[in-house]
Amino acid sequence: MQSKATTVSDYLASLPEDRRKAIETVRSVILANLDKDFEEGMQYGMIGYYVPHRIYPAGYHTDPKQGLPFAALASQKNFMAIYVMGLYTGSDNARVRWFHEAWVKSGKKKLDMGKSCIRFKKVDDLALDVLSEAIRRMPAKTYIEAYEKGAGEGVRIVVSGSRGLGVAQSLRIVVLGEMFNVECSMLSVECHPSGCSIQH
Repeated sequence: MQSKATTVSDYLASLPEDRRKAIETVRSVILANLDKDFEEGMQYGMIGYYVPHRIYPAGYHTDPKQGLPFAALASQKNFMAIYVMGLYTGSDNARVRWFHEAWVKSGKKKLDMGKSCIRFKKVDDLALDVLSEAIRRMPAKTYIEAYEKGAGEGVRIVVSGSRGLGVAQSLRIVVLGEMFNVECSMLSVECHPSGCSIQH
């Protein structure tokens, strides 16, 4: 559920009271532990935390006009979510392992996590101390280094049943050291020297 709000205050004001209180609580935790070289603002219809161009002029590789995304906070249709891209940057999965283990030790509700997305319905579902530490462990300089290392690994795409441009039954994508599997009945993939485009 992408918001059209252009400022964080407008975004918060647009939320129902219970959602607003929950998002504000998590936001305060993020801000209290965020490295000074990150900035807060609206990105992709969510409250975003990113490396600004004054620190990292290249910006985000998929959209250089955007600062380099690090984390985000959003109220979705059926849940709220925290996106911590910093956990998945680079090929070293030690951060992810630590995060899962620390969450279990916290005794909180079972972690409901996708690729960098932590879903929750109330603040009590969250291990806020673990989230705090995850944010603290990744200052902007460290994040940029991990991001660039991962970007240097490139993007590898393996397609079943297709050569070059065609139709695939399955797709494996490795981006920044992480593997994503996509199963599709019809998937068009076109690759060029600058990258690949994928369409259903």
